[in-house]
Amino acid sequence: MEKFDIHILGCGSALPTTRHQATSQVINIREKLFMIDCGEGTQVQLRRSRLRFNRLNHIFISHLHGDHCFGLIGLISTFGMLERTADLHIHCHPDLEKLMAPQLNFFCKGMTYQVFFHPFNPGEQTVIYDDRSVSVETIPLRHRMPTCGFLFKEKPTPNHIIREMIDFYQIPICMINRIKNGEDYVTNDGTVIPNSRLTIPSDPPRMYAYCSDTCYLPRIVPQIQGVDLLFHEATFANTEAVRAKQTFHSTAAQAALIAREAQVKKLLIGHFSARYEDESILLKEASEIFPHTMLAEENLKISL
Repeated sequence: MEKFDIHILGCGSALPTTRHQATSQVINIREKLFMIDCGEGTQVQLRRSRLRFNRLNHIFISHLHGDHCFGLIGLISTFGMLERTADLHIHCHPDLEKLMAPQLNFFCKGMTYQVFFHPFNPGEQTVIYDDRSVSVETIPLRHRMPTCGFLFKEKPTPNHIIREMIDFYQIPICMINRIKNGEDYVTNDGTVIPNSRLTIPSDPPRMYAYCSDTCYLPRIVPQIQGVDLLFHEATFANTEAVRAKQTFHSTAAQAALIAREAQVKKLLIGHFSARYEDESILLKEASEIFPHTMLAEENLKISL
């Protein structure tokens, strides 16, 4: 099975603590790296992850609160000092380019690579990235400013060919890719060999949904239905439900309700408020509703 890993670089909320880093994740899909959000200190966490910097070419910013983007200028500058040559693509709200242009002009003159901004409307569900391996679409969320999550959808891979059948029917090499992609094989005497006899179905495509920051928002359920892993913010416990509503955040229980309604396979909660010295209260609260719940933590890697 091809690689599909989620690396947690930071899972804290806005107020810095010594326990958690600001929000950032890296998704490794078939050895291509995609970053979601880039809070302060992300480049240090990226070093600790031992992921290869040169394979990170796309960064997706959910919204323009500082704990989700303050690390960008430092990361971009470091890439320059490492003499990067590959272009870096940042997918974000249109205002981010306006905010970063003066910083790039002042701090990052003469870099060996270019930074390209790809603006999108966080309020619209749309595909913002697409290649042969994966597509990424926005998940419109509700927060104190325009915000979206991201849905990573792996592309289907061709069926696995059965080598013994290739030898038995003496199938020419030029036909193998066509058979992998679903074609039957017709022998020289006109006999049709069904594709199901020649191949084994490939593994089903995997999906990862990232939903932070947001209030409780049941309307996202159809879009994330059945994903292999859902990351959903759980900033507060139910005792702080009023505070969660005021700040347009979610409780752990609300994250679990979304996971249960969407019938996801696993739930990963994060974006923890600094008030919690021990997040086990959040895990307990969510697990009572959705048992397949995990706590995010720095340097955690989850393989789908």
